[in-house]
Amino acid sequence: MRSNDSSPEATRTWLSALILAGGQSSRMGQDKALLQVGQVPMLQHVCQVAQQCTDAVYVITPWVDRYRAIVGDGIELIEEQTSSDPLFAQHGPLVGFAQGLTHLQTVQPRSEWVLLLACDLPYLQPEILQDWIAQLPLANADTIALLPRHPNGWWEALCGFYRCRCLESLEAFIPEGGRSFQRWLSHQSVQELSLPEPQMLFNCNTPEDVKKAEAQRMN
Repeated sequence: MRSNDSSPEATRTWLSALILAGGQSSRMGQDKALLQVGQVPMLQHVCQVAQQCTDAVYVITPWVDRYRAIVGDGIELIEEQTSSDPLFAQHGPLVGFAQGLTHLQTVQPRSEWVLLLACDLPYLQPEILQDWIAQLPLANADTIALLPRHPNGWWEALCGFYRCRCLESLEAFIPEGGRSFQRWLSHQSVQELSLPEPQMLFNCNTPEDVKKAEAQRMN
């Protein structure tokens, strides 16, 4: 069993972090990863929090050059591959996740777990993530993911932990047209993580969400 020490030095060989930054931000009207909450671009904030959990941090995005200057030192950018076919051009976060996992297979030493994060989580807290990391060595052998639940019952798929070997399942699911995290997870063994502060998973999809996040930070 691996150490429960959640320091970057201890987790380097078995935990990576993968941040998804490939959305079209259609409801926002501009690139939400670059929008600032508390004078920090949201993508930069998520990267900084991830680096407090592991030093193996990756961002997968079609716009590598756009984000290179803000992600900070020690972050590797993975170029997400999109399709010219309009039917598949906006393939969604599940495909981006699979592409990121495919890249992680080429990195030595290989990680056992990956922390998957959306790029628009302005309240993300390293202390809660570190508490969750301490639970990973205790997960059942058949568990494919440890995730918090939304109050309405669905899995919060873009802020949690996945075994990297779940790529095999994704490689079977996606070619059949699978794009839904929830549908894929419904066929997987998932353990629930307690969420002491649900506000941590507030994400920004609209200009109103950004205004709300700014107002909350000022209170």
